[in-house]
Amino acid sequence: MELRHLRYFAVLAEELHFGRAAERLHMAQPPLSQRIRDLERDLGVRLFDRTRQRVRLTEAGALLLEHVRPVLEGVDTAREAMRRIRPGEAGVLRAGVPPDTNPVVLPTLTAGFARRVPDVLIDLHELTTDEQLARLREGELDAGVVRHPADTMGLESGPTARRELGVVLPAGHPLADSAEPVRLRSLNGAPLVIFPRVMAPRLYDHMQTVCRDEGFLPGAIRHARNPHFVHGLVLAGRGVHLNEAPAAPLPEGLVWRPLAGAALAWTTSVVWVPSRHNEAVAAFAEAVIEGLTAAGHRIGSVPSAADPAASSPADPADPAAGS
Repeated sequence: MELRHLRYFAVLAEELHFGRAAERLHMAQPPLSQRIRDLERDLGVRLFDRTRQRVRLTEAGALLLEHVRPVLEGVDTAREAMRRIRPGEAGVLRAGVPPDTNPVVLPTLTAGFARRVPDVLIDLHELTTDEQLARLREGELDAGVVRHPADTMGLESGPTARRELGVVLPAGHPLADSAEPVRLRSLNGAPLVIFPRVMAPRLYDHMQTVCRDEGFLPGAIRHARNPHFVHGLVLAGRGVHLNEAPAAPLPEGLVWRPLAGAALAWTTSVVWVPSRHNEAVAAFAEAVIEGLTAAGHRIGSVPSAADPAASSPADPADPAAGS
């Protein structure tokens, strides 16, 4: 006995007409008649009385129908449950974004996503890269916007977007009025305000390596998560901070200057679990690239699972993101 035979039987029991039942099932009438005969042979009972004028359920057919209906309803419920666990299919895509995502990115991202898949809502979560990767692997997110270098082994990734970093300085700093981009080695000995290493160990270590290779050895390391606290420390002369050009004016008393040589940059991409990729995830990846481009990022290549950005001083990520 096959499930499809039971479905054929239930439809015929409702229609009591082979032509109408075949039409509902999108099949020809002779195959439907044959499947019903197969089912009767399998069960050893007659399910329908057939005459030229009408089709009627037998007593055995009526009894079978009582049992078949809940079975088919249960199958439909199970299929719907399986459909809803696929990303976007339930009408919601769960996605992570870095805590310090540029405000320009989000409205462009959400509008682009809605334009591509208007029937799917997007549920954004503010998470660091390590948090996103953990939730992706646990099935709690459908896609994430992560900063590289990162451990993306086993995940698929879209194109990378890159934006060079600069330095946030107190307005009274000797380099604040420099007409030329600031060289990292000219910051040598200055304290550095950076996110706590526990938030993003790979980014933290990569940042320190690039600074060292470029001749910037911080006189001290001060950790801060919140942008307001970061700016407060810089205003108080407690260090300098490396970040992208601000989307909004900095607090009075602070200036942002570009760095020479493009040694530091954010490198960002969308990642997902390969088995969970679908139209909604693809739409999200495209919308993220659209949003990052609007915020001044340049689009590059696809990072491999080994994340080559981790070994290239030209591709560090944002130290303030903690991503």
